[in-house]
Amino acid sequence: MRVYFPVLNALGLIIMIFGLLMAFPLVVSFILDDGATEAYDMAILATFLPGALLWALTRGARRDLRVPDGFLMVAATWTVVPIFGGLPLMFYLPQLSFTDAYFEAASGLTTTGGTVLTGLDGMAISIHLWRTFMHWVGGMGVIVLMVAILPLLGIGGRQIFKAEAPGPMKESSLTPRIAETAKGLWTVYLLLTIACGLGLYLAGLPPWEALIHAFSITGLGGFSSKDASLGFFNSVPVELVTMLFALLAGFNYATHYLAFARRSLVPYAQDPEIPWFLAVLAVSIVCLTVYLLPFNAHEDVAQTLRYVAFHAISLATSLGLATYDYTAWPMFAQLWILFLCSFAACSGSTGGGIKMMRAIILYKQTYREVIRSLHPNAVAPVRLGGVPVSDNVLHAVLAFSFMYMVTNVVLTLVLSASGLDIISAFSAVVACLNNTGPGLGAVGPAANYQGLNDFQIWVLSFTMILGRLEIFTLLVVMTPVFWRR
Repeated sequence: MRVYFPVLNALGLIIMIFGLLMAFPLVVSFILDDGATEAYDMAILATFLPGALLWALTRGARRDLRVPDGFLMVAATWTVVPIFGGLPLMFYLPQLSFTDAYFEAASGLTTTGGTVLTGLDGMAISIHLWRTFMHWVGGMGVIVLMVAILPLLGIGGRQIFKAEAPGPMKESSLTPRIAETAKGLWTVYLLLTIACGLGLYLAGLPPWEALIHAFSITGLGGFSSKDASLGFFNSVPVELVTMLFALLAGFNYATHYLAFARRSLVPYAQDPEIPWFLAVLAVSIVCLTVYLLPFNAHEDVAQTLRYVAFHAISLATSLGLATYDYTAWPMFAQLWILFLCSFAACSGSTGGGIKMMRAIILYKQTYREVIRSLHPNAVAPVRLGGVPVSDNVLHAVLAFSFMYMVTNVVLTLVLSASGLDIISAFSAVVACLNNTGPGLGAVGPAANYQGLNDFQIWVLSFTMILGRLEIFTLLVVMTPVFWRR
């Protein structure tokens, strides 16, 4: 058991720091006197004290974390922290069960945005702030945040960062030191959040609403302070600002960082994912607008384009905010925008799904196999940004894609066997695995996950965490060979 003490020690520290993060909504609640102050008082104590006890009991075994420790640390953090993230909600809403509170917190931290709560319009501002603040912290990754702090306390963070960070950042750092990388990414993330908040405020949102939705948008989460989501405001300027920053949050943050560090737009031009990302969205918006016109889904072309563009971008980036119940569209249009969340967001972004980089590699690998079928001796390497993709990367992408499809099928069958209709079951798994939020049917944008039973809620909580950690991080920890050490 002592072999896991260094991981438990780091976990205790993370729980303590997470408890301290609750001071932010506590201060807001105290200033606004919104009735949630006592809930935060109890939640902070119930979070900080267990974390401090765990840290104190294991502090004698601290050491730098190895590769297996990194996987265990990430898996443990993302499964344990939602327990504490749901405490303010449970204390504020006594009728909320532990199962629903865990789902809500997991949805917040994994930036999924699916909710079991109703009556959002009448809830305390600080509760909304906490829900979307969890989006913001989870968006870049709570582990990446801690990796800038843990080295100062004698706990190495590189293995944690590599297990948590998506896409190409797993292989290399943007700066020589991992803490500098984490700080650089968070600096860009903070600046983007501030710009988004100011944009929403100038577009007409009240200050607190602008801040709440800025956390949600830059984290690509999807929680809102309104039951009708962003549709409550019915504002074209607000929707335009949301689409702009959702697109920016859907880019690779490594590209944002390099552009910021060099004070140049060249890194955006050199990013091989961005043209594909924008092209997929442009084609989807044009095609769906043209497709919906004969159905008279909306009053005119402009209104059709408005709703299609917003929801295509919202779901493709895995943001999940809605301005309209798109389940009123024909099923073809519903499925199209739902499938966008499976692959459109760029690697290294706060979005979910298999990421655009993997989708490009899969497409090019498929094209290469077609060429080889016609010309068996042809040399046709898969290139990304002009650079050949190694066989190791190809194999990893193929393995991940296979597991992604298997996970979708298996979990859909599990939910279907539990009594959920097939459309709701399938779309719920797709929405949660891709960290998007709203699905179709019983879990569409006009409804939420409140009508699901406890078993289905736990399955989808697991699905959200599985998707946030890109399947293999949890899969590694769940294999018997991992524990034979």
